[in-house]
Amino acid sequence: MPEILDIWQCIGCGRIEEVPQTCIGVCRTVKRPLVDLDDFRALSAELDAARALAERYALVLRLIAASTPRADACPAHWHALQLRARAALAGTAVQDSGAPAR
Repeated sequence: MPEILDIWQCIGCGRIEEVPQTCIGVCRTVKRPLVDLDDFRALSAELDAARALAERYALVLRLIAASTPRADACPAHWHALQLRARAALAGTAVQDSGAPAR
């Protein structure tokens, strides 16, 4: 987890603590959180990867929720859903069998 520093920044001119900045005369300082840019980029990449994973899982869940197999096709239907779920967990794509969706 990155270290978060509290800094004081002027809402009028943008000055940060003791960094020189030309003031426009409406200074009021507020506390702002500050993190290292490399830490932010690393966390952002982790978040992007987690979002992609969640999207793959959501696709499988929507497929399960929206599909109703024919009575004679339940085992095949379940097997196809399992393949898609395993592919989502592994992060790979499932090859379409060409069979129409029911």
